[in-house]
Parts: sequence; C-alpha cells; structure tokens
Amino acid sequence: MKTKLIVALLALVLSCMTAYPQTRSWFAPAAVPGSLQELVDNAARTALTKFADKKLTEKQLSITLIDLRDSQHPVTASYRGNERIYPASVVKLFYLGAVHRWLEDKKIQETDELKRAVRDMIVDSSNEATQYVVDVLTQTTGGFELSPKEMEEWQYKRNAVNRYYASMGYTNINVNQKTFCEDAYGREKVSRGPNGENRNKLTTEATARLLSEIVTGRAVTQARSGQMMELLKRDYTGTSKDNDDQGHGFTGIALQGMSGVKLWSKAGWTSTTRHDAAYIELPNGAKFVLVTFTTDHANEREIIPTVARVVIDGIASVK
Repeated sequence: MKTKLIVALLALVLSCMTAYPQTRSWFAPAAVPGSLQELVDNAARTALTKFADKKLTEKQLSITLIDLRDSQHPVTASYRGNERIYPASVVKLFYLGAVHRWLEDKKIQETDELKRAVRDMIVDSSNEATQYVVDVLTQTTGGFELSPKEMEEWQYKRNAVNRYYASMGYTNINVNQKTFCEDAYGREKVSRGPNGENRNKLTTEATARLLSEIVTGRAVTQARSGQMMELLKRDYTGTSKDNDDQGHGFTGIALQGMSGVKLWSKAGWTSTTRHDAAYIELPNGAKFVLVTFTTDHANEREIIPTVARVVIDGIASVK
C-alpha cells in the first residue's frame, strides 16, 4: 500500500513539472500577456540577444519600469530589480532627495554654496560637488585615518542618509560613500571595508521608486520636487561632443529623431558600469520611469538605449 502511494505521489510531482514552465533564470514571475512584466522581460531578452556576441549575461543587466500614466496607481515590473549593484553617479539622485528632506525638516540651511553644489552634482555630475553635499548631509569630513573608536562615531554620522531611506522603507541599498574619479584615501577608504563590502550599492527598484516619488511630488513637497525635476531635465536633441553626456549618451540615444518626447534623468558610468535612471513622457500620454543598470559592459553604449527602444515601442500597448 505504501509503495503504491509513493508511486502515485511521484507521478503527481512529475505531471506538475511537465504541466508548468520552469522558473526563468532571472527569477521573474511568469508574465501575463500584454502586461508590463512581459514588456520588461522582452526588453531584457532583446538586449541579451543583441549583445550575446559581447558576452552580455543575465547577471550583468537589471531593469525596473514604473508606469505612471495613473500616478495614483503606479504599476511596476522588474528584471533582476532587487540586485545590489555599484551605482556609479546614480547615487547622487539619493543625495539630492536627502538634501531636500533635510531642508524641509530644517536640519540644514539653504546657502548659495549648497545650491551650487547640488546643481553641479546633478547637472554636471560633479564628484567634488557630491563630496561637499555628503559632508553637509552627514556633518562629516574626509581626512586621515581615525582611531577605531573615532571611526565608529564617524561611520555612525556618515550613515545618516542610509537611516533616512531605511525609515522610508527602502531596503537592500547603501548610500554612505562619496563619489571619486580616483580612489579614496584615509577614512573614506577605511569606511569601504577591506574588501569594499561597504561600497555604495543600489537596486534598480529602489532607484525607480525614488525617481517616481520625485516625479509625482511624494518625495517631499510639490515645490521641492519641482526644483529637483528642473535639475534632472535633459535635452537629448542635437549633438554633443561628450559621448557620456547624460542627455545624449544613455537613454537619450533611443530618443534621437523623436519629437515631442520629454526626458529627465540621472546617469552615471565607470570603467565597468553604465547606468541610467530616466523619466520619460511621450506625446501619446505615456509617462514612465525606466531604470537600467549594466555591469562589465561600460563600453557598450547601446545596451541602455536598446532596452529603452523596446519599452517606448511597447508601453502604449500595455494593458
């Protein structure tokens, strides 16, 4: 009797395995035809296929898309959207949001120098400006190494921005490091940990959430959200002498030749990463946030616009 029962259970398990498709390698849920998830999956698949000869793999690509046509009921879909990835200059978007929250709560003063630093941090993606902003937010400074006790106190202060986003329900991110063109020294270097385990990390889902909250005025007041949006606005038309220009070198590549499209974004790149967090409005009324991170393919400038083209072509048809 026991033998027959075991055989029956095995048969049931085998029938279930053949009746249902196996989980896809990027752990995305099965997409409903015509859904936002299907569109994101298609964008990822298109990029992976197009750049297969460049050895682009699933683990080197992350995408999150938020449909904001109904701003009261946004719809989100992701491809590896909760993977922790070194964010390059996209982390400056989080410092931008924190500055306006600190100003709103009167924790810091709005000075001309802070205004200049915030503008340069976002518009020109200046690392030097970012270092100033992080010092203002956390009341810390760089410099020579500290004793273990002093370093502990310094690190607690430096985590002020992390604590804020954690209180807002953001998870799986780290935003307590300054940005540098060259390597850091002293306490900045020590704070990263011996193996870089404390480096800045972001997910495309967290980044897309923050950008959507700025767009919809939920991050802080509507007036402050408007100030942030003004800094994030990009002109993708015409040409640029800089191949890594935020308006022309990332999602903006996909918009060349299109009319009536509006773009706001924060992009960044390093020798190994290439990322863009973009908000796009199309003439047909579509409004969406698209965040794409790539790793180990910084020289492949077309990966991000390839994803954007698929999304732009399909967003209006999503149910």
